[in-house]
Amino acid sequence: MNPSDEDNRPPLLVLVGPTAVGKTALSLRIAQTFGCEIISGDSMQVYRRMDIGTAKLPPAEREGVPHHLIDILEPQEPFSVSIFQQLCTDQIDDIHSRGQLPFIVGGTGLYVESVCYGYDFQGDTGDEVFRERMSDYAEQHGADALHARLAAVDPATAERLHPNDVRRVIRALEVYETTGLTLSQSQAQSRGDDKTSPYRLCLLGLTMDRAELYRRINQRVDIMMAEGLVAEVEALLKSGVPRSAVAMQGLGYKEIASYLCGEADLLSAVELLKRDTRHYAKRQLSWFRRMKDLAWIDMDDTENSTDHFRSICAIIAGKFSLGLEYIP
Repeated sequence: MNPSDEDNRPPLLVLVGPTAVGKTALSLRIAQTFGCEIISGDSMQVYRRMDIGTAKLPPAEREGVPHHLIDILEPQEPFSVSIFQQLCTDQIDDIHSRGQLPFIVGGTGLYVESVCYGYDFQGDTGDEVFRERMSDYAEQHGADALHARLAAVDPATAERLHPNDVRRVIRALEVYETTGLTLSQSQAQSRGDDKTSPYRLCLLGLTMDRAELYRRINQRVDIMMAEGLVAEVEALLKSGVPRSAVAMQGLGYKEIASYLCGEADLLSAVELLKRDTRHYAKRQLSWFRRMKDLAWIDMDDTENSTDHFRSICAIIAGKFSLGLEYIP
């Protein structure tokens, strides 16, 4: 892309950050201020009937802000970064056509980056036989043994993926098997070295004190349990959603499913969920810190919430050359 084309690119606002950091509440205020329509950048909120475990904002609490890519698939249906990229790009075009500002909000780093920088997934290869063989291996030898195989060929990706995330571990092994490249090398080829964007980006990243973030994560899990996470997972299983489905590998679903299937007691399952969510938040932060041009916002610094929000709005207005009248 030529630098002279930069000002003609359509604007795209993006808000990322770890789970429980406060993206949802802040995104609503921003969307109302700048006339945004929100596109979920979460790989799990696409699934219907999976509300509590994905921390999905109920329609009645969206304060009139349009939300997209939520509740569009059944839990049995497959979903991938390339599918997300296409759906999200279509939504961005549609929102622009109506004179609104598209606003991606979410914590799934690769999904969000794939849209921001137009990653090329057309050359992706797949090997169904290999995937089935690795799935059988995990069944026979356990998730840790499968994860060890990945660590032997792609230690960087193994460090980023939890052993229980069997689907993504298999995907990383599949990429290495079919291309000879590690997952990070393959992704670098897909996106190109310069990481130019088809959009005029404003990238905001939320962070906070690690101890406070972990406290909020633990509290969120307790709230999910009180709101009926066990019943939600039980209903999915009873409806015929297999535990092997991609959706059931999400945080909250695999841990509670193990309890419902008699593999763990409830207290242990909840503690495992809290631990896994904390680990996931750590991996999210690691991913986002590698993103370029990200303006970091400290969510601990809210003693004067009005000034704090004005500072955030000033970043957005400056990126998109908007008048100060947008700042409340």
